[in-house]
Amino acid sequence: MAVAPQANLGVDLALERVDERALSIYRLRETAARRVEGGRGVTLRDFALAEGRDNLGQALAARLLTPRGEIAALGHAAYGSRLHEVIGQPNTPTTRNLAKLFVIEALKQERRVEAIASVEVTPHPANRFLILVAIEVKPVGSEAVLALAFGLEL
Repeated sequence: MAVAPQANLGVDLALERVDERALSIYRLRETAARRVEGGRGVTLRDFALAEGRDNLGQALAARLLTPRGEIAALGHAAYGSRLHEVIGQPNTPTTRNLAKLFVIEALKQERRVEAIASVEVTPHPANRFLILVAIEVKPVGSEAVLALAFGLEL
């Protein structure tokens, strides 16, 4: 089912994850266009944009990656999450429940999220130092959920 773009979810520079196993390794996505100038083919490069649901997904990842209070000097003391606090903790049900709480707490701060459909934090089946986080949220003005999944190394 195709989902219509949503202008109310914003526009920003597009990022792409370098490593699918990690939430925090990104690079800027580029676009390229060929055109003819003076009889020669020229490739023009620019930064790609993330719009609507893609932008919201990036914004949620950035919020979860940013320790709460990190950008307080810029006037955003409540921005971010406490997810970093579980790093270094043992992979136990208590730690995973704490990670889930920190994710929910951060998602509730995002004004473009109407409802949290689900947050699942599970141990990785083969790596005891890794937890898997799967999030589904309902963006404002949309019936379709937005899914975001990543691993967090403890």
